[in-house]
Amino acid sequence: MEEKPLILMTYQLPEEWLGDTLDDYQLILAEGDQKGITANLRDHLSHAAGIFCLLDDPITADTLQDAPQLKVVSNMAVGVDNIDLETCTRLGIPVGHTPGVLTDGTADLTMALLLSVARQIPKASEDARQGRWANWNPTGWLGADFKNATVGIIGMGKIGFAVSQRLAGFGPRILFTSKHTKPEIAQALNAKQVDLEELLQKSDFICLHTALTAETTGMIDKSAFKIMKDTAVLINAARGAVVDTDALVEALTSGQIRAAGLDVTDPEPLPPEHPLFKLENCLITPHIGSATYQTRKSMAEIALQNLIAGIAEEPLPHCANPEVYSET
Repeated sequence: MEEKPLILMTYQLPEEWLGDTLDDYQLILAEGDQKGITANLRDHLSHAAGIFCLLDDPITADTLQDAPQLKVVSNMAVGVDNIDLETCTRLGIPVGHTPGVLTDGTADLTMALLLSVARQIPKASEDARQGRWANWNPTGWLGADFKNATVGIIGMGKIGFAVSQRLAGFGPRILFTSKHTKPEIAQALNAKQVDLEELLQKSDFICLHTALTAETTGMIDKSAFKIMKDTAVLINAARGAVVDTDALVEALTSGQIRAAGLDVTDPEPLPPEHPLFKLENCLITPHIGSATYQTRKSMAEIALQNLIAGIAEEPLPHCANPEVYSET
């Protein structure tokens, strides 16, 4: 009898998400709560046909070199910055990802962060809980309006566009940046495409929705914060490393900007003793942009489809390095 293809999985998905999808495969799971290719997975790399991983599981060149039978890496995420994509392509290994499925969930969370930070909801709630709500105060817990404010969207992809659509009903002006000229987007949103410097200078609220690349890593640094208004609010629902964390701490502490809402951080997870957690003007959530039941289940389904297609040596439904097919 032919041996079943071996899959290394860095996380145990709920049984109702898996169903009988992987019944025809050998499956080895990572041990405990460790990230990446754990020791027990590494012992089986030489025979692995597929790797199923999450966005914070590093899949390095060394890992790939130790897996000569590997046919696919399937990432349960949109981004693939945790994977050595160049090495995968060179070795002829397609990399699966899950684009599109988390657009609405991440856009909704961005709006939640925007509203929470703009209206000081966490502080107001905590003050009420701690008995600091003595009476109605005309100057207490004052927030910022969206109507007639300027919101800057850095990265006008699917998520940036979805956020802009949600913002339309609140009545702000919208500026955006994009790698490519997008007059049709500008017209559809009644928005203006500008360069990064103009967006930083003019925006009251700045939302990050750009991919993490060599170009965008550390994009929001000391010089960027100096350009921003001192009343600006920064929202990051992209990747933590797009923002220079030390520069952010300094900007929030010194009053260089008003506040920040972060669903992603650098490092991630952020240590509990990190200075950002001590700041009242910084709201942090633990990377929950896609954390709705249906979104996460759909991400798993797509990642499994990519995994199975790759092992069968069929084109992946969603491939992050499609050039791999022209090079093999």
